[in-house]
Amino acid sequence: MIETISLNKHIQEAHRNENPLLDIPFSSFAQFFHQRVTDPALRRDVYLTYYDDSGMVRSYTYEEFENAVYRTVTFLREQLGVHRGDRIVTLLFNHDSTVVMYYAAWVLGAVVVPIDINESEDRRFYILEHSEASVAFCWGTEYEALQDIQNRLPHLRHLVSLGNGTSPLMDILGHPRPAQTPNRGSLDQAALQDEALIVYTSGTTGPPKGVVLTIENLLVDAHGIARWHGLERSHCLMCVLPIHHVNGIVVTLITPFYGEGRSVLNRRFHQSAFWNRIQDERVTCVSVVPTILEFLLEGSRNNRQYRLDHFRGLICGAGPLLKDTVSRFEHQFLAPVRHGYGLSETTCYSSFLPVNLSQQEHRHWLTDYDYPSIGLAIPYNDMAILDPQGHPVDEMEKGEICIRGQTVCSGYLKRPDANEESFRWGWFRSGDEGFFVRDQADRPYFFISGRLKELIIRGGVNISPLEIDEVLRGHPSVKFGMAVSFENRFYGEEIAGYLVVKEHMPQPSEDEMVTWCRKALPFAKCPKVFMFGQEVPYTTTGKPKRLELKARLSPALARYRDVQFRSVQGGSTPKHQTA
Repeated sequence: MIETISLNKHIQEAHRNENPLLDIPFSSFAQFFHQRVTDPALRRDVYLTYYDDSGMVRSYTYEEFENAVYRTVTFLREQLGVHRGDRIVTLLFNHDSTVVMYYAAWVLGAVVVPIDINESEDRRFYILEHSEASVAFCWGTEYEALQDIQNRLPHLRHLVSLGNGTSPLMDILGHPRPAQTPNRGSLDQAALQDEALIVYTSGTTGPPKGVVLTIENLLVDAHGIARWHGLERSHCLMCVLPIHHVNGIVVTLITPFYGEGRSVLNRRFHQSAFWNRIQDERVTCVSVVPTILEFLLEGSRNNRQYRLDHFRGLICGAGPLLKDTVSRFEHQFLAPVRHGYGLSETTCYSSFLPVNLSQQEHRHWLTDYDYPSIGLAIPYNDMAILDPQGHPVDEMEKGEICIRGQTVCSGYLKRPDANEESFRWGWFRSGDEGFFVRDQADRPYFFISGRLKELIIRGGVNISPLEIDEVLRGHPSVKFGMAVSFENRFYGEEIAGYLVVKEHMPQPSEDEMVTWCRKALPFAKCPKVFMFGQEVPYTTTGKPKRLELKARLSPALARYRDVQFRSVQGGSTPKHQTA
């Protein structure tokens, strides 16, 4: 009991900061939503525009979005029996129906549990079971596979197919009757501290952890992002990132709605359409990961033929950004990159480079140190660099990046062990190594220098190496297999597999190992390079030391830094292309 009280105290302390807290002028998400969509000045303005891969475009004014959301609320409540606190799994790609579903759940007081549509069956099952979701929505292509899972989970009462993604949600749900403003009294009972979003993130050990975010977390971070970037009613944010992830959800869906602006949602990133869409939709800002910067550099000489007087630049984070990449990008496209930092556990962004820096200052913080700066802590967050005992370190001294404030999550779902480790000292411990440098105004600019944890971050997506280890070690010829990351210009990090072959067994070829891994893993998680050896570094307790192995292999893997690995059309063998 004493330990539980102490843990709760640490989590509560991690939600405070040195500055006054944001006084949110809404008591619930339903009240926030109602205020926005009934504002006479906004009702005819477009909130959401969706582009699918075929070129189809669908837009919603605030009034039309209100109607779609309230009809979906009616469907959830009357047809599926969803109530406040129920958890809804979504196995959906970027689509206007996905956005409507998210908002309807939050208006109702339900909790969204998004799953990457490319996730393995084992991880899908784990998330559906662990979250105790009562309802799941999926595309028709996934329905049969999820039915098999539903048969094993009695708490999963309803599984709803949304077709093939070509139609708006109202067509799919059969145009549930309008609900004017559905029973506002019951909707407004939901509180700001209620769960809103559970995002499962890869862990360095064990199964994925469910990060529990509240309505307060979402609104405070949206407020902070909008305020930092000066986003207002006339502004538009474009989404090219997946919206099963906090970046896509918070930055490019909730933030423009909070700021009374507009969101342009793409089914996926297309390099060929990127600058043209920014021009046509008069986009103010777009959120990207470093991988997208590399793809744009590879695909376009410049963007001079487009009218981009309205475009303020790019928000970039969620993966290692190379100084070389950002320097070349800003030189080639004349668009500033606002580097930032955050985690699912801190809702989304916790720091950014200021937008009002001179060109010289901006270049200084991005290129004059060993790493590009991730900027200053944004409002309602505190950031610090702490030593292993939880004490602040001096300027330029490395330690762990720690965060506290109103955007810090309420913990990991049903994981007191992880909460105890992560909320020690009354801060959220990021597991990332960093340092800070003060400017002339004595403000601390933060830098991330590495990861204390062993996650692989490929293209802004966290990948647990343990999942890959298991596949490698399952090969009949492999005695020991371990995944390690290596620096890659296109994805920030790529994956290599280190193998020790069993005695008296033939050494498998690289093509054979690729085929083996592709049976169990998506291309993104497959090792692109395989290395063979006999030695494995272990701790005294018999645990293999991944970081030491990575250091040993690093010189040999350096040759692949500028190689882009691609899946061969119709096959599974990576294709090497040197930039």
